[in-house]
Formats: sequence, structure tokens, C-alpha cells
Amino acid sequence: MNEAFTTSATLRPGAALRSIAALIQREMATTCGRSPGGYVWAVLEPIGGIAVLSVAFSMFLQRPALGTSFPLFYATAFLPFTLYAQLSLKLAQAIQFSRPLLAYPAVTFVDALAARFALTLLTHAVVFALVLIGIHLAFGLRATLDWPAILLSFAMAAALGLGVGTLNCYLRAMLPVWDTVWSVANRPLFLVSGIFFLLEGMPPSMRGLLWYNPLIHITAEMRRGFYPTYHATAVSPAYVFALALLALALGLLLLKRAHRDILAD
Repeated sequence: MNEAFTTSATLRPGAALRSIAALIQREMATTCGRSPGGYVWAVLEPIGGIAVLSVAFSMFLQRPALGTSFPLFYATAFLPFTLYAQLSLKLAQAIQFSRPLLAYPAVTFVDALAARFALTLLTHAVVFALVLIGIHLAFGLRATLDWPAILLSFAMAAALGLGVGTLNCYLRAMLPVWDTVWSVANRPLFLVSGIFFLLEGMPPSMRGLLWYNPLIHITAEMRRGFYPTYHATAVSPAYVFALALLALALGLLLLKRAHRDILAD
């Protein structure tokens, strides 16, 4: 018994990687299809959102709060926000999406979460690079990039999406009404996460309240990476990572206790 358990535990990392790779392939075929059209849409969707924001606000404002380019100003906040939003959504649906494969002993709910996290993160990294390179080329912008700040913002968005998505994976399985509650609760986030404004430009009383929104730290840090004159002194990576780790730990603990019941339903 002990020998069998030891052998299984030793082989588990290789088996997990194979399971995750298979789940990623299934995800790619299901989500984006086997034609390039699905991947093209993954790039066109954020471009469309950024274009709408840029055109709409350029009609009322002479210039954005930073720099002179409306597309760059909105892209530097819209893209990390979208990474968080997509990760939290995709991971929340991970068990439901991979339910047929989770019937096999070799595939665990952690594999399902890891596969969706890896594919979504990689997809958004590619989209992020294509969109921002395209903006710089299209508008003749000169890039002075702070790569540590850019990567830190990307890491914060990924960590927060992973934590919130894992916790939501449990909540939506156990509470059928959770999808509606979460959708309603998230609608104001797009407006208060620093996509349209800078935290430092808000009144002090509102600034103190907005500081507790972890997404505003993410968008501010990303803008710091693209605008050398913007210091983003209110950003606290420790706060964002602490919330992300707390949500992740709680989500994994709850899923470990309840995943068999969730799959049996």
C-alpha cells in the first residue's frame, strides 16, 4: 500500500502536466475553434473596446489625463482589467466546463483550474503585446517602458484573477444564484477601476475609498510602466497579492472539501 502510494505520488507531476496539456488542447478547440477566426476575435475585441472609449472621450476632452494618446491611455488600463475579468470568469466555470474529464481519476479539479489559467494568461499576454505594439506603430508613439512595472501589473492582475476565479468556482457550484449576484456586483467595477481616470486626480475622500479596490492598483501600476512622469505612489502590490492569496487559499480549501459533491450533482 505504501509503495503504491509513493509511486503514484512520484508520478503525479508528470500525470498532472499531461492532464493539463490535454485540457488546454480541449479548451483551445472548444473556445477558439480549429480556424484562426477565434484567435483573431480575441485581438479584435479589446481593440474595439479601446477604440470606442477613445472616440467617445476625445469628443469631450482635448487630451487624456496622461500623455496625448487616448488609445494608449485607455489600453494601459483596459487590458489588465480584461485579463483579471476573463481569468475570474474562466476559472469560475472550470469544473463545469471540464466535468466529463474530471470523472477520470488522473484528472483533478486543480488540473482544470491550471489549464484554464495557463491558456487565458498566455492568450492575454499575446493580445496585450499585439495591441500595444499596434498602438505605438499606428500613432507613431515613442515607447519609454518600465518593464518591472508592466510585469508587476500583469502579475497582480493574473494573481487576483486566479484567486477570485478559484473562489467563485466553488461559490457558483454551491449557490445557483451566485452568477447573478456576482454579475450585478461587478458592473460598477469597470467604472471605478481607474480605466477612465487617475486615482491621484480624485478628491481625497473618494481617493481613500477607491484605494480599497485592488483593480485600481493594477491599472495604475500598468500606466506607470508606460508613462515615465507618472509615479503611482498609492499603489500597494502587497495589498493586491494578499487579497489574491487569501481568495485562492480559501477557494482551494473549499473545493478540496466539496469537489466530489459538486461532480456528483
